[in-house]
Amino acid sequence: MIIRRVRPEEREAVGDLRVAAYEADGMLKAGPDYAEVLRRLGADGGGEVLVAEDADGALLGTVMLQDYRPSSEVARGPEETEVRALAVSPAARGRGVGRALVEAVVERSAAEGAHRVVLSTQPTMAAAQRIYERRGFLRLPDRDWEPLPGLTLLAYGLDLR
Repeated sequence: MIIRRVRPEEREAVGDLRVAAYEADGMLKAGPDYAEVLRRLGADGGGEVLVAEDADGALLGTVMLQDYRPSSEVARGPEETEVRALAVSPAARGRGVGRALVEAVVERSAAEGAHRVVLSTQPTMAAAQRIYERRGFLRLPDRDWEPLPGLTLLAYGLDLR
């Protein structure tokens, strides 16, 4: 498996992969409109979209790393980078894809001089939370937020200093 930047011609497939992964876990029930956000995320060049690819060229998973901007969901300053839309194809789960993608965003963030990597996750995303916690991410409850009434997202952060 290799981790690399998405190619322009793969953006639609990455959007489909994200939606399939979130749907497989029932993560779009509270906000089905989020499927379109997942499809478009990163298409504006506002973040670095990474993919995990197997030896046959199949896309196994994806994640986006975004520098701080005033509209950031969890990041609070230019010293922080934000992880968005970690998604692993249902068929590729259990192969270390999520762990490899998280490691890639941590390494890229550190190389770019970030002091902290932050993210948010749905409370039911237990597998993703295990990946984050094993990598050293800690809960940031003061940054939890509610994109929709009744849906509280949990914030995590990893100090890189």
